[in-house]
Amino acid sequence: MLKKALVIALLGLSSTAFAGGFQVKVGASLIDPTADTTLAPGATVKGDHEFAFTPSVEYFFGDTPFSAELLLANPINHDVLLNGDKVASVRQLPPTITAKYNFKNSTRFTPYIGVGGTAFIAWHEKGVADDVKNTYGFAGQLGFNFQPADAKNWGVYMDVRYADISPEVKLVDGTKFDLDLNPVVYTLGYSYKF
Repeated sequence: MLKKALVIALLGLSSTAFAGGFQVKVGASLIDPTADTTLAPGATVKGDHEFAFTPSVEYFFGDTPFSAELLLANPINHDVLLNGDKVASVRQLPPTITAKYNFKNSTRFTPYIGVGGTAFIAWHEKGVADDVKNTYGFAGQLGFNFQPADAKNWGVYMDVRYADISPEVKLVDGTKFDLDLNPVVYTLGYSYKF
């Protein structure tokens, strides 16, 4: 009897999960590093802020308030500043996945919160940076989606993300250090739900 009840419960959950829908989001973001690294007294290294095109795909699990979002940004070129002067640059991809809770209500304004993980996939180093290692970290997200009264499937959204990212950098002289970026990402964009 317990076995039958378990099978019925799992079938119910799976049918709810597969009754969901997809949402595509297209946004523009400001990536603003919030940390810096002190190499020696009077020598501070930090990443410069950048702008990026940040599309994402989100899946809603049935009629529940839960969803999962995968952020897919275009390659981001980070300038590395030593005491404010550019000394290197590195391109990176920041794939980020978050599990989200959407605060559904009777209005067309839907706030959400999410937690997950992110990656820093580096390539094309220039300047004094000889090698930048890939790294992974925690990601958090807070935002809202707004659907205008005349909109059936589309809406606008705004969110703020935080990523705990500190890639290891090796300079041409052999010096190694963790570049603390820990960026806050501000995004404004357009959403379309299928």
